[in-house]
Amino acid sequence: MKNVLRLAWRYVAYHKAKTVILTVCLMLTAMLPLAAHLLISTYGESLTARARATPLVIGAKGNRFDLVLKALYFSKAHVEPVHMRTVDAINDGGLALPIPLHLRYTARGYPVVGTTLDYFDFRGLRVVRGTGLRALGEAVLGAEVARREGLGPGDSIYSDQSNIYDISKTYPLKMHIVGVLAETGTPDDEAVFVDLKSTWIIDGIIHGHADVVKNPNPAVVLKKEKENVVTNAAIVEYHEVTPENIKYFHMHGERADLPLSAIIVVPHDRKSATIFKAHFASSKTERVLVPAKVVQELLGLVFRVKRFFDANFALITVSTALFLVLVVMLSYRLRKREMETMYKIGCSRRMTFWLQAAELGIVLVMGLGLAGVVAIGIVQAVPYFVHGL
Repeated sequence: MKNVLRLAWRYVAYHKAKTVILTVCLMLTAMLPLAAHLLISTYGESLTARARATPLVIGAKGNRFDLVLKALYFSKAHVEPVHMRTVDAINDGGLALPIPLHLRYTARGYPVVGTTLDYFDFRGLRVVRGTGLRALGEAVLGAEVARREGLGPGDSIYSDQSNIYDISKTYPLKMHIVGVLAETGTPDDEAVFVDLKSTWIIDGIIHGHADVVKNPNPAVVLKKEKENVVTNAAIVEYHEVTPENIKYFHMHGERADLPLSAIIVVPHDRKSATIFKAHFASSKTERVLVPAKVVQELLGLVFRVKRFFDANFALITVSTALFLVLVVMLSYRLRKREMETMYKIGCSRRMTFWLQAAELGIVLVMGLGLAGVVAIGIVQAVPYFVHGL
């Protein structure tokens, strides 16, 4: 058998064009279904694990898939806001711990996650460089953000301008990086974490500017009545929070009306979860979702689509197998005199059969091996491709 494999390899190596064509055909046939299987199994497990670790999510009524993907994976889906009054109501109820999330903005393309310190404890996130969030305008980076951008404690990062044609819509905030989180292999690695108030600064709900009460500027003050001062659009707002100007930041509006994207809810026990879900079941504006069920439903849709593609791949595999049979038959006819010569010099009929089988086996191994390498490469490259979109 060792001699058969040596002769087969010599033949395959000599006929390079034929070998390359057959190898590429096999690789393309096997690569797509293999890559699809690896992607679904790898990311399906990651999705379900994070969903199972999140008991409940509250958000505005709308697309349930968008809400869960936004709250758990920081997707770019648009969701209607909920408000801080809901967080206060949950705290007053005493049945669960609410973790508010504000997820409207990005920084260098990475999601800016406005939340509370409870989120870090809930997800088991720990700081490996620098410190955690302590003040307004500070940011903590996920491990991947810090690695890709080459940033760390002492650096700064700006929020992205969401509307380049209207700079009044969102005000880019210069955030001071104070820490970097340990790598977790979750979407938290690719996020920029800030305090909720910092995201409200980007909203424009909280802003800071020079004191126009004590030091009114005639160029920007329209009207002054006791402590109330009305200014025009010429007033310059601070785009960075510093120890010197932090005292000038203030909020317009009521705390109860402050917007959030979603709220993660951690009930104290199973009974509390049941009571909590029943309490919000009658709400006309908000809904409570169990992320594990929503993600399982989403993956069910994915698997149904996958079955269709599997059937298509099966047909392609059959056609490729028939193509190989045809190639072998034609090759046998072309090499008939060669096989007869080998038989006359002492090779058995059985050896000539195993010689051709070994040649085909070598091509199969090369094609399937290359398909595996390409499929694994696709799985590894998907996160970078998705981030670049």
